[in-house]
Amino acid sequence: MKRLPRLLLWLCLILPALASADEVATPASADLRIANRVLFTFRATLLGESPTARAQRAEAIIEDALHGDDEPQVSVDPVMNSQLVLLGGRRAFIVSAQDLGPTDVDTRALAEQAADRLRQVLAETREARSLRFLGKAAAFAALATLVYLLLVKAAGYTRRKLGALLPRLMHDRARQIKVGQMPLFDLHQLYLLMDRLVGLLHGVLLVLFTYQWLSYVLSRFPYTRPWGESLNTYLLDMLHYLLRGMLDAIPGLVVALTIFFIARGISGFTRHLLARLSRPGTLGWLTAETLHPTTRLTSLAIWLFALVMAYPYLPGSGTDAFKGLSVLLGLMISLGASSVVGQAAAGLILTYSRTLKNGEYVRVGEHEGTVTEVGIFNTTIRTGLGEVLTLPNSLITGSVTRNYSRVVKGVGYIVDTTVTIGYDTPWRQVEAMLIEAARRTEGVRDEPRPQVFQTGLSDFYPEYRLVAQAVPSEPRPRAELLSLLHANIQDVFNEHGVQIMSPHYLADPEKEKWVPRERWFTAPGGSRTRSPRRPPRFPRRGFRRRSR
Repeated sequence: MKRLPRLLLWLCLILPALASADEVATPASADLRIANRVLFTFRATLLGESPTARAQRAEAIIEDALHGDDEPQVSVDPVMNSQLVLLGGRRAFIVSAQDLGPTDVDTRALAEQAADRLRQVLAETREARSLRFLGKAAAFAALATLVYLLLVKAAGYTRRKLGALLPRLMHDRARQIKVGQMPLFDLHQLYLLMDRLVGLLHGVLLVLFTYQWLSYVLSRFPYTRPWGESLNTYLLDMLHYLLRGMLDAIPGLVVALTIFFIARGISGFTRHLLARLSRPGTLGWLTAETLHPTTRLTSLAIWLFALVMAYPYLPGSGTDAFKGLSVLLGLMISLGASSVVGQAAAGLILTYSRTLKNGEYVRVGEHEGTVTEVGIFNTTIRTGLGEVLTLPNSLITGSVTRNYSRVVKGVGYIVDTTVTIGYDTPWRQVEAMLIEAARRTEGVRDEPRPQVFQTGLSDFYPEYRLVAQAVPSEPRPRAELLSLLHANIQDVFNEHGVQIMSPHYLADPEKEKWVPRERWFTAPGGSRTRSPRRPPRFPRRGFRRRSR
């Protein structure tokens, strides 16, 4: 470990030296540029001259020949393994085997290409010295500029006309495309979309017109002709690249679409198959409650498998950018989906264990109400006070859930309440009074009969728990029914002069704490004609609290 810093230091000193030695061994290439046109690229050292020196020597010779009055001829003469490019009998430069590029075939073909470019430079030099040719080129450039301006003006005029015509056309078409009596499209949003599309098309046309005009004008003059040709070549190469890319992507897209169509057919078949298997008596775990999540999970698995199968055939799937994006998405899902996966797993446990069902009245921890939806990530409960609670499924699976609707006969739920009465009151009387209060409560069923259980014998009083079955199963009537049951319990106990010992009891009072009938309607409690069975809107339920 102590030698590691020294080794790194040696590497830092040696690597630059090796790089510089490599640069010395392999000289840089040099371009022979005449009249803004590249004739040849020198890559090797020949007869002791570097590529730069060879390019400078050839440039001086050609420039000297171009400034003369005669018109030299260009020819190619082979010498051993090299080719001489002659200009009027004078050597312009030598093409050797070391100058071959990665796409070149032989030195003869490379020399002929360089000779053709040199002939073109000679012709362009003659054109540049001709006033007649320059005047004709300027006239063509002016005419092209006039046509360009007319096209730009016509494009702007067409855009304005379409902008004025679009609202009326869309209004007429939108009235014809309807679902029932409602138009399918919003005219304002559709107009903004079409207006932006027209503006985008107008901008693309202006760019193309400008590009072609600039390329044509530059191609008219000898010195700028290479720039114009490069613009045309670049546009044609780009169009060729796009067209070839689209043609090459068609087979892969066909295969991917075929896979997706097959996956769609299999998904539809499994959906109908699961619907048939969910009939009673076929599969015990596949019921009407588990059919929908099972269908969704099966379809998700089929489509994920189809996506994996079609992935290699998608355009660009083999590029580094596509692979990097796939890795990034996988990393994001791995880091951020732990809680989501936990919630989904808890939702599957609730669904297939059938702990909760829609319409059941349950109590989860401190929350109580009717289940309205059991989702994949959370469960919605509507309380009797009009509140809607959204509970995470992991909270439900980690808590004790009390279901008041699962064991009832028919539609309904279980209602229960607890009172504490002193030991001086016979327990048979207390049970009879609680059953009488349940009988008076509208909504409590006679069958099965209400039952009273003595759940504890505390220091000062026994605890009595009334359990009954009630209908219907809506949450708000259950809250009202409990309020009515509590009111009836108080009325029955007051009628018989029995004191309720909640919430605390330490000693017998001098006078029993109960309300006689003549004081039931003391102002502002209402008139004596008020029905004794009607409970207050929000009654006190203090008798449910027990002393610890």
